[in-house]
Amino acid sequence: MIKVSVMYPNQPGARFDHAYYRDRHMPLVQRLMGSSCRYYTIDKGLSGAAADAPAIYLALCHIFCDSVDAFEAGFGPHAQEILADIANYTDLAPVIQISEVVVGH
Repeated sequence: MIKVSVMYPNQPGARFDHAYYRDRHMPLVQRLMGSSCRYYTIDKGLSGAAADAPAIYLALCHIFCDSVDAFEAGFGPHAQEILADIANYTDLAPVIQISEVVVGH
């Protein structure tokens, strides 16, 4: 299994609509990707390592897929629509990483 992490850096003055991301964007991603997206999680940054330190990321999502090929097959045909929706919830450029899930729940 692989995990595609999409991370939005916490930058001063950045705009990020968590409700839109949770209620509209990620359901759109899952609907378009279909069975290629096994499931996803969303994280909302609260703080850094110390409770009074700012979070490194405002938000993160993790999309779980069987393989990189499965992710590409699900995301690729819809990339333009998914990427165009980013402007509806943020002015940040996401940082993306694909990882192999070594240990799961």
